[in-house]
Amino acid sequence: MGVLATPDKLGTILVVEDDAALRSGVAGALRRLGFGVIEADSCESATGIFAASRPDVVLTDLCLPDGDGLALLPRLHAIDAHVPVLMMTGYGSIDLAVRAVKQGAENFLTKPVDIGVLGAFVKDALERRRRIRSGTRRKFTGPRTFEPRSAAMQRVDAQVEKLRDADCTVLLFGETGTGKSMLARRIHAIGARRSGPFVDINCAGLTKDFVETELFGHERGAFTGAHGAKRGLLDVANGGTLFLDEIGDIDMQVQPKLLKVLEERRFRPMGDVRERSVDLRLIVATHHDLLQAVAQKTFRADLYYRVSTISVTMPSLRDRHEDIVPLAYHFLEDLGASDVELGPDARRVLLGHDWPGNLRELKNVLERALLLRSGDVVRAGDLHFDTPSGARLTPSSGPASSRTLSEVEREHIQSALAAEQGRVEAAARRLGIPRSTMYQRIKDYGIRLSKLRKTESGSDPPGTS
Repeated sequence: MGVLATPDKLGTILVVEDDAALRSGVAGALRRLGFGVIEADSCESATGIFAASRPDVVLTDLCLPDGDGLALLPRLHAIDAHVPVLMMTGYGSIDLAVRAVKQGAENFLTKPVDIGVLGAFVKDALERRRRIRSGTRRKFTGPRTFEPRSAAMQRVDAQVEKLRDADCTVLLFGETGTGKSMLARRIHAIGARRSGPFVDINCAGLTKDFVETELFGHERGAFTGAHGAKRGLLDVANGGTLFLDEIGDIDMQVQPKLLKVLEERRFRPMGDVRERSVDLRLIVATHHDLLQAVAQKTFRADLYYRVSTISVTMPSLRDRHEDIVPLAYHFLEDLGASDVELGPDARRVLLGHDWPGNLRELKNVLERALLLRSGDVVRAGDLHFDTPSGARLTPSSGPASSRTLSEVEREHIQSALAAEQGRVEAAARRLGIPRSTMYQRIKDYGIRLSKLRKTESGSDPPGTS
């Protein structure tokens, strides 16, 4: 099912919940706060409505009748990589929260949903989405463009510059989190097709049928549930650039159809007897060794040679030693903390870490450091890393290193709340974090505001004591 609403200037929210009463209540509350609302009751209906309506934020239940809400995340992000997704669940498990956030969720709420907290979460998500959109436009066109210092990235820049007047297919190779999607956008932005659309889809973890319908589109009645025609991304990207991220994961049955597009510049939507012509540039990316995949017969050799006309390797962050500190400041600015400094001890820790998660890990580490810091300087003790095995490494020495990160975080939050006499929004400003993050941490750690409040404050929403 799907209930469409006229988008409001504040933003449009897609609410995905199979409990009709709860969905209606949440949707009504969001409308009263001034948001436009679209409703869906399943993964399938949410995916279709999202693709057609492109809302600004998605609020979804974790448990849906036709699948895990976590499985909805890659479907949504394949259509719009930057849409914020907020998760709701009746199970107040921190493990589920961590899973949701690691898989790309913006944040996590437990039922019953506090409307004041929900409103703050949605406003923060919209604000961050708008900042990302404007930041993407600045990234490759304005004077605030990050200038790499490392020889490895300067070689990449030199390669990319040579592609300015070329229109060939490009293969981007590199570890997860090295910035391949940003590089793809840059190649598009400086190329002859820059006035055309840039369309991207992440193929990782997506089923054959989903990838096929997204790429090629379908006619009405092409399969069960196809109640209307749908334009494929090949058609949407016509005249511009199509970026296929993690092409090494694309299904073997889809590969020959993609090869035909590259060779003949034609494709056929599902359920259609006619072929359509297409004129676009293809950029693909992978962290897999595609030649090894060819040898293992999981990737077609003819497709490999078609997509690897020009290949560019993105270096890992550990091979960009000179870029680590400048990138850290770049990310701090992106996170709205341009006035925050990195202490000498913090710089040493950043330079000494091997960064298995690359740029993505660096930004995550800095985002958490902004929560833990005292004042306008990030210290070594504010930096915490998760190893691939899940064991936590703390860079500082002394008594603090024997405590868990949760204990340190809880102490910082309690101190800020005590200093502000229990006023949540004032404490959030003191720590330099979004108010929605502060509300969620208070709930996670069971902090009782009634013990901290000495004066009444009307600024905090109900349900936080």
